[in-house]
Amino acid sequence: MSIAKKLFGAARPNVSNQERYPAYARSAEEQYVQTLLTNTMGNTFYADGQELLADAAQLHHRMAETNPAFMAKAIVFARGEGLMRLQPLFGLAILSMYRPDLFAAVFLRVVRIPSDLSDFLTILKGLGRGEGGRAVKRQVNRFLAGVSEYWATKYNGRGRGYSLGDAVATAHPKPEHEKQRALFRYLRGQETDLALLPQVEALERLKLASTEAERIEWIERGKLPYETVTGAVKPSKAVWEALLYQMPTFALLRHMNALERAGVLDEKRNVDYIASRLTDRDALRKAKLLPFRLATAFRQVEHPELRDALREAAELTFDNLPELGERTAIFLDISGSMDGQYLEIGAVFALALYKKTHGNSLFWLFDTEVVDAKPSRHDSILTQAARIHARGGTDTGAPVRKLIRERKQVDQIVIITDEQQNSGSPFYEQLKLYRSKVNRDAKAFVVDIAPYRQAMVPERDPQTYYIYGWSDAVLSYIARCVQGYGTLTERIAGMDLEQ
Repeated sequence: MSIAKKLFGAARPNVSNQERYPAYARSAEEQYVQTLLTNTMGNTFYADGQELLADAAQLHHRMAETNPAFMAKAIVFARGEGLMRLQPLFGLAILSMYRPDLFAAVFLRVVRIPSDLSDFLTILKGLGRGEGGRAVKRQVNRFLAGVSEYWATKYNGRGRGYSLGDAVATAHPKPEHEKQRALFRYLRGQETDLALLPQVEALERLKLASTEAERIEWIERGKLPYETVTGAVKPSKAVWEALLYQMPTFALLRHMNALERAGVLDEKRNVDYIASRLTDRDALRKAKLLPFRLATAFRQVEHPELRDALREAAELTFDNLPELGERTAIFLDISGSMDGQYLEIGAVFALALYKKTHGNSLFWLFDTEVVDAKPSRHDSILTQAARIHARGGTDTGAPVRKLIRERKQVDQIVIITDEQQNSGSPFYEQLKLYRSKVNRDAKAFVVDIAPYRQAMVPERDPQTYYIYGWSDAVLSYIARCVQGYGTLTERIAGMDLEQ
């Protein structure tokens, strides 16, 4: 590289963030990954749903035109590892317009459950594509071939977009055997032989049951999903108890309030059962719970034994992560724009990171000032996260300045933020100073929890990693990058679409 290139080609801020503060534009691929993984079409501190929807549509079209192969892989990654739904489905619908071959290759890896199919077909219609044409119908038929009785009872409700019956009517799948023929007829609302469909029969019997004992019998015999039961009958305490013992872990977390209101938690055996489920390491791993779900339940539930179980669950969720390395600085943005779920999630992740360093890292909170959080290695993640509150403006450079001032030697800096700097000196300027004055090899991880397109560092900094959105893979990704793992976009680009 020439001297002139080094002196005059250095990356300079070339855009402004939502606070009109200098920032850097990202590559189309990085912007696309960010859009998929932060998944925010709802209102945020700086942008409303319609603005974000329009921005997302523009990016989806741009990627479909310029790099459709990367787009297909990124959609699969966001749905599978990022555990996002709406943006990947939106991207899938747009990909079908440009590259039917890539669309077909990834369809079943993105449309994984009937609610995905419902939202996908709704998006297609909203885009003015009607039923999507022959290429779409072929993939819908592939999905419908795998529909089970369980899915039929759980997802065929009317009035919330496309039901499974609507999908059958749209795609006209050909049944391969009598049971499937009976199932498709049932989904269409046509008369059929329920003897071929015992779980469906249990649901229909439940609707007609006149006593609580009959209802419980059919719930248990059919192993009926809680959504189906609560849609068919008004559950009593006894019905909620019957549902409790067959609820998936995620549903259990979501319905703790309902179980408490119904009096189910008044029975010690029920509380013991829930606590045992929440502290089952294998069940938690299989459920792929996002940690903020535990934080939300912890905020809502009052029962002391279950709060203890949630504390333990949070610790177990992070227990199987690789080691991060002890010379780590963790900076959590507590500015006003982080208030609410952003901070709730960020605090849980920051504390989990801290615990993975065995308490030998730095954990600082910052707005325009920097405070040592002084976390405990022994107190639970959820208890400590609940004590962290939002305040003030945003100076992302402040914690790095403190590192420089105190000559703190760290090998990696992890900053969790929505990146909306509005005062002080930029993070990247201070990071460059830190590398020049203290540790030139320090890696930086910017964990971006917001959907805004501007970034705090330029695109080509091989020692800085951007992470967009939240999943149980984030901490693992950081740990592996420390050991040498590559960027998210490189990882996605290297994926195999044929899996």
